Amino acid sequence: MMGNVRDTLKEVAAAILPVTIVVLILQIILIRLPLEAILQFLIGAAFVGIGFFLFLLGVTAGLLPVGELIGKRLPKTKNIFIIVGTGFLLGLVVTIAEPDVRVLAKQIDQVSEGAIGSGILVLAVALGLAIFVALAMVRTIFSIPIHYLLIGGYILVFGLSFFVPHEYVAISFDAGGVTTGPMAVPFILALGVGVASVLRSGSSAAGEGFGLIGLASIGPILAIMLLGVLFQ
Repeated sequence: MMGNVRDTLKEVAAAILPVTIVVLILQIILIRLPLEAILQFLIGAAFVGIGFFLFLLGVTAGLLPVGELIGKRLPKTKNIFIIVGTGFLLGLVVTIAEPDVRVLAKQIDQVSEGAIGSGILVLAVALGLAIFVALAMVRTIFSIPIHYLLIGGYILVFGLSFFVPHEYVAISFDAGGVTTGPMAVPFILALGVGVASVLRSGSSAAGEGFGLIGLASIGPILAIMLLGVLFQ
């Protein structure tokens, strides 16, 4: 446990300190913001550091081990519907809980003045990712080469982009990016590695377990594009 704490502190320091130092250097030589603004920035950076530390510690101590354990237990049911359905359900709930998705949805809601509601956007992104996590489970079970699914998925993405309002195309790629955030990635990746470690043996297990996030991120892109087709 102490090892996890030390490693997490190093990660947080490596993430927060460079940004803080750069802003302070810019403050001294260039931007000259009011003292109150700089104090607010430093207090905010301290709170971010504390929150980031607690979050990463929770991910390392709880989400990763549990995700991998679930992944290892699922194949033992020998029920394809349970494996795929669990992948769908977990993909749905971790995306809804993903902070990055909520930040994007709030920003889009504000910029569009409510035309693209945050609730419907979060739901569309969550459903898109959940469907593709379920597809990734199918891919692992039946040993489908990942490049077939990636090529097919991006053919759909680029084909659909010609029929979608341009603002939805931009939003859709942002949606695909924010789903690779600190909540979804550790849990889903651990789930995929866990399932692959049981269904595959040796070095092939690692290869089968990875690539899941890249595949799953196609789902939100397609979901937002379809949303654009429906609302245009």
